[in-house]
Parts: sequence; structure tokens; C-alpha cells
Amino acid sequence: MKALLQSLLMAAWCSSVWASAEEIPARIAQERERLQREREAIEQDHAARMRECWQRFAVNACLQEVRRSRHAALDPLRAQELELNAQERAWRTQQRDERLREKQEVQERRP
Repeated sequence: MKALLQSLLMAAWCSSVWASAEEIPARIAQERERLQREREAIEQDHAARMRECWQRFAVNACLQEVRRSRHAALDPLRAQELELNAQERAWRTQQRDERLREKQEVQERRP
């Protein structure tokens, strides 16, 4: 019941935010690309900071701090990806339900 309510709310949200069903996959793809670019920037920064750590005397402490900051930077991106995945699932569910409804209507019209 909770999952059904959640999917209905997500579908309603998707339809209110995005004007048409054709725009939804394009916007999801754009968001995924943006998240990927942000992830790549974080990873590049992480790699550069890791190289800097190897130049210091206290390498392990530096490496730990760099890992912590990397995880802290990636956590919000992961949350956004999970939200995006939920939106995509809701959109796909909505599309599937529409196809099934249309198929049922066609079968009901047949004698």
C-alpha cells in the first residue's frame, strides 16, 4: 500500500514538474550527465589530493582525511541519484500502466 501511494505521488510529481511524457527521459538523462560531471570533478580533485598526500610526512592521516572529504562530497550526489532513480521508476510505471490500460481498452472493444 505504501509503495503504491509513493509511486502515485511520484507520478503526480513527475507530471506536474515536467510538461509532457517525452520530456521526462530527456530531463533524466540531463540530470544523470550533470551528476556524472560533478562526480568526475570530485574524483579528479580526490586523485590530486591523494598525490599531494604522498609528498607529506604523515601520509596515512592525510589519506584518511582525503577519503573522508571524498565520501562527504559524494554522499549528496548519491542521494540525488537515488531520487532520480525513483523518479525514473515512477515514470516507467506510469508508462507501463498507460500501455496496459490502452491494451485493455482495445480488448474490451473486440467482440
